[in-house]
Amino acid sequence: MPAACSLVADIGGTNTRVALARGETLDPGSVRRYANRQATDLAGILHRYLDETGTERGRVTGVCVAAAGPVRDGVADLTNLAWRVDHTTLARVLTAQKVAVLNDLQAQGYAISRLAPGMQKVVKPGPEQPPAARRLVVGIGTGFNAAPVHTTGTGRVVPPSECGHITLPVRDRESAHLARALQERHGFAAVEDALSGRGIGAIHRTLHKTGLCAAEVMAALEAGDPSAEATAALFVRLLGHVLGDLALIHLPFGGLYLVGGVSRAFTPHLNRFGLAEAMRDKGRFGPFLDQFGVSVIIDDYAALTGCATHLAHL
Repeated sequence: MPAACSLVADIGGTNTRVALARGETLDPGSVRRYANRQATDLAGILHRYLDETGTERGRVTGVCVAAAGPVRDGVADLTNLAWRVDHTTLARVLTAQKVAVLNDLQAQGYAISRLAPGMQKVVKPGPEQPPAARRLVVGIGTGFNAAPVHTTGTGRVVPPSECGHITLPVRDRESAHLARALQERHGFAAVEDALSGRGIGAIHRTLHKTGLCAAEVMAALEAGDPSAEATAALFVRLLGHVLGDLALIHLPFGGLYLVGGVSRAFTPHLNRFGLAEAMRDKGRFGPFLDQFGVSVIIDDYAALTGCATHLAHL
């Protein structure tokens, strides 16, 4: 790595990934992952990263952080973690010339055009589209969110969003039962309460009255357990309904891109449990949904690449 570099970080609800980059290119050997529960704030993780990698603070001329939460005026409040990230937080660790704070889905949007070959898997084919066609990134992990990706004559624009907290759609008896249970528990049944890591456990508990976490449900699913299959089927059906809604709102003819650990874990099961059919469940607008392809991004470090890409164009 040359003397001058940038530092990029992706803060999820559970883990934070940190790396060094030069321009838009990530140094894959520099990537580290840290459990958030082992730190009190981002500054602690960045100090640890710099010490472990022997990176001199003066070498870092730019820093970009992607956070899983709403970002306003350069300040991020994480949704599923009691952390706030802003320029002051970063200045306590680094004196970089360029500093940016993004929502994590914004970073994923900037990364789409920089993905290495083989880093995405098509689960619902769509018609060929021009490179500038609008796209949509959808993150499913500790939480849920989505952001549109616009390619313009002056560069890429990825507006922030917090659509994980919109109303969970109700289309059948099972989803109605789930929505009632979530409303009783949280006061409101939001998309993120069902379509996330903890949402998998909530669905399973509602359907089967047993308290399994997401990892246990997924292990049971791989073993062919019928109750886990019922949970997965409702999860995929709800996901299809939500993706259909988002597709109609944003018209991402360039495709929908699923990111996050839960997205990757469900990849083998999306077609099996009828994702495309659930997306088309829009009455007379069902055939219109065939225009939108769906892919899963399997690169766990895509957001870091997106941060580097965004920073390079500041």
